[in-house]
Amino acid sequence: MSPLRLNAALALLALVLFAGSLAVGPADLALRESLFGLFAGGGEAAGIIMREIRLPRALLGLAIGFTLGLSGAVLQGFLRNPLAEPGIIGVSATAAFGAVAVFYTGLAGSSLYALPAGALAGALVAVLILLALAARGGSTLTLILAGVALSSLSGALTALVLNLSPNPFASYEIIFWLLGSLKDRSMAFVVMAAPLMVVGWLLIALSARAIDALSLGEEAGASLGIHMGKSRFLIVAGVALGVGAATAVAGTIGFVGLVVPHLIRPLTSRMPSRLLLPAGLGGAALLLAADIAVRVILPAGELNVGVLTALIGAPFFLWLVVRGRREML
Repeated sequence: MSPLRLNAALALLALVLFAGSLAVGPADLALRESLFGLFAGGGEAAGIIMREIRLPRALLGLAIGFTLGLSGAVLQGFLRNPLAEPGIIGVSATAAFGAVAVFYTGLAGSSLYALPAGALAGALVAVLILLALAARGGSTLTLILAGVALSSLSGALTALVLNLSPNPFASYEIIFWLLGSLKDRSMAFVVMAAPLMVVGWLLIALSARAIDALSLGEEAGASLGIHMGKSRFLIVAGVALGVGAATAVAGTIGFVGLVVPHLIRPLTSRMPSRLLLPAGLGGAALLLAADIAVRVILPAGELNVGVLTALIGAPFFLWLVVRGRREML
């Protein structure tokens, strides 16, 4: 399929699911009432539901899904590893620990911005560590090992906080947040996270030529004039900013960055740079579809969207491992 037709088809799919996300919810609003509430304010209840509840949720689903799909595609090309995904460099785990620390200290209730700020601070620590390694000429393997170490340490610290938490309700809030959700997010969360995610997209886009050359190996990439240090900086900073901002407002949503590039890659020329935009659009479509599904499957209790993406992604991950073993035999 040509890149133009593929991107147009995925953009249309994401747009349809975005409209579906605006239309689905516990409040039974007719189509005319929904549109009137969204664009003209409508009745007081319809305007509040559409503009302050459903619109931020749909916007975050679109932006976070795009970020996760794009990040997965660039990391699989950069690390030359089909199992790579945003969590592999440790940013998601450190951002989650930052938010958990805010819960534990009781600061989460002091301000609307306290929880996202804690997650962003955690992501910033991971970014600084990874950028320091990239700037000192660390290899791709070094970045992977550092990411695994950061993830393990953050997971251990999160478990420690849960263990020491004196309040069972605080522990429940922490666990619920870690499951990942787009529910009850306001426009303030969109305004906070969207600029950081857009900067991350731009940094990743600047590395498109580099990941094509790096698919041939680091030495081959260097011989083609690719500045390895600069390329690592752009990719690590772009992924870290985008995923850190996404985790700050929605918790941990896994497997989107792993699954989507594999679904989209057979429809492209398999050049890593040609996969970036389709993977981003595919990630947006997948997360919006999952967020619609959690509202339809269990409308009374509503599943967390991170649970559903894990239920989809974990079997897919196992299938990738089995397929990889068969190809090695």
